[in-house]
Amino acid sequence: MFIAILTYKKPLEEVDRHLQAHRDYLAEHYAAGDFIASGPQTPRTGGVIMIKAESRAAVDSIIAQDPFHINSIADYQIVEFTPTMFCNPTLSDLLK
Repeated sequence: MFIAILTYKKPLEEVDRHLQAHRDYLAEHYAAGDFIASGPQTPRTGGVIMIKAESRAAVDSIIAQDPFHINSIADYQIVEFTPTMFCNPTLSDLLK
């Protein structure tokens, strides 16, 4: 399991110009089963994506497709972790 922490490096006006393409990218990866959860940070300085992937290389390949990455809108910090506790049994099923 991975968490991608996005930090915007462009003004929000430029972020917003690429937002629909980014949301389309997110929808594709939700449909493929790659993403578990995502959303903007508060305050709106970036975003967070929870990613289900077999390896860091797979995550890097997924991130390379993000319009925010392609257009240099955000920097990405990738954190790998092993979930061991869950608040909802359904979530543990998603992580298998």
